[in-house]
Amino acid sequence: MTKILIISDKNSKSNKIKKTIFNIFKTEKLNIPRLIIVIGGDGFMLQTLKKYKKSNKLFYGINSGNYGFLMNKFTKKNLVKNITKSKITPISPLEMIVQQKKRKIKCLAINEVSILRQSRQAANLSIKNGRQFIIKRLVSDGVLISTPAGSTAYNLSVHGPILSLDSKKISIAPISAFRPRRWPGKIVSEKSKISIKNLNSLKRPVSAVADNVEIRNAIKIDVKVQNKVKFKLLYDNSKSLQKKIKLEQLIKETS
Repeated sequence: MTKILIISDKNSKSNKIKKTIFNIFKTEKLNIPRLIIVIGGDGFMLQTLKKYKKSNKLFYGINSGNYGFLMNKFTKKNLVKNITKSKITPISPLEMIVQQKKRKIKCLAINEVSILRQSRQAANLSIKNGRQFIIKRLVSDGVLISTPAGSTAYNLSVHGPILSLDSKKISIAPISAFRPRRWPGKIVSEKSKISIKNLNSLKRPVSAVADNVEIRNAIKIDVKVQNKVKFKLLYDNSKSLQKKIKLEQLIKETS
């Protein structure tokens, strides 16, 4: 049998599922090269994807967390069948480059990049796409740039749009916009090069967060889709990531 790597979070539920899977593989064969089974929640999956970003692996997530949008439901009876018939969903992350006073830091974000105020005062930001201004001055708690895969997560909570996986778009959504009061944000092409500048970094500091990695005291943040990186996620045939996104769109429309 092809060697399969099984990685689990450290909570009791994840460990229990991991032991069950080991027992299943003692009697049932699964021959999928380069497969990593990830047991945990969405946050643990994000950490694992970034850790193995250069491995060219296939990732099959099993949910042991709460919602588990990036994961599959664990079924002991049909596990091997579900993995064997699962479909590959390739995802390219955002690349975030943060300019601080004395250094630059680069991070990847699979769901979103969020720019957040660090103090009690609202952030003053300008946002460009290439050389063209999207907005010259946004006074807000911050702004969020989301991939289609992440559009149903934090992005949806700040009233950003849900994007289809094949939309080739990214979302720019304000977080508690104060001026302009009702700025709705913008949907732009995945080829866009977004540049966010802190207009008052001394008095109104901001942090830049790539999924769950925070860089504080950001002066300028550049964000683009990094197409050179492809994460290959496996989803059960009946519950693909695209279907999950469409379901969220229906829930939003009828709520």
